Amino acid sequence: MNDNNTITYIFLAILLLLVIIICYMIYQLIEAKKAKEDIEKSFYALEVKVNDLQLENLESKLNPHLFKNILNSIQSHAYQTYFALDKLANVLDYILYESKKKFVTAKEEIDFALNLIEINKIKISPLFELKIKTNINKEDKLYDQPLLAPLISIDLIENAFKHADLQSADAFISVVFEFKDNAFFMTVSNKISAKKVLKKERSGFGHATLEHRLRIIYKNHFKLDKFIENDVYIAHLKIDLLEYKTEMLTSGR
Repeated sequence: MNDNNTITYIFLAILLLLVIIICYMIYQLIEAKKAKEDIEKSFYALEVKVNDLQLENLESKLNPHLFKNILNSIQSHAYQTYFALDKLANVLDYILYESKKKFVTAKEEIDFALNLIEINKIKISPLFELKIKTNINKEDKLYDQPLLAPLISIDLIENAFKHADLQSADAFISVVFEFKDNAFFMTVSNKISAKKVLKKERSGFGHATLEHRLRIIYKNHFKLDKFIENDVYIAHLKIDLLEYKTEMLTSGR
């Protein structure tokens, strides 16, 4: 009888020890998970700060760069200055006020881009083929929601006017804005000049800035394709705003 009691006590002691060990391991796992979550939160907060600083640095370079290009256009075509200044007023309002926001609506960005194109039109002959098209689904709920980074359209537009063949009879610039299926689309194409384009200081600033901003803000929720086909340069940008908004809501950004 005593032997049975002894065995029972030993078994219970071992069982209790196992329970204590298991509870301790569970506690350690919970603490490790909490520590991991804290580290991830700290890393995310640091990443956000770094990204914000990078964006501030990019935007501080972007606005003067844009001002310089616009003013050069107007100065070189004084006879159209009155019309250009009217459009410039709208562009400056957008740069000074709307671009300070983290996001703007697709409508606001497209309106800004159309004004910017009107300013750039003074560089070209009235006979030059400039095709502007908008295909907007205004019923899309995301169209009037602030989800687009301001000034996201300028680099592709300025690049087209800078590198287009403005002299050739078959030259053209085409800009298409679309908003459908919860996504923003922008396609810019232009006939490439046969003349060798002189490399200017910071000539690659625009594209580097655009791609950098897109990566920081939209992560993998955008696609930027650039290619040449039959002497026509084509740039196509798609930003999936629904996927991006979903990720923002999930991450609590």
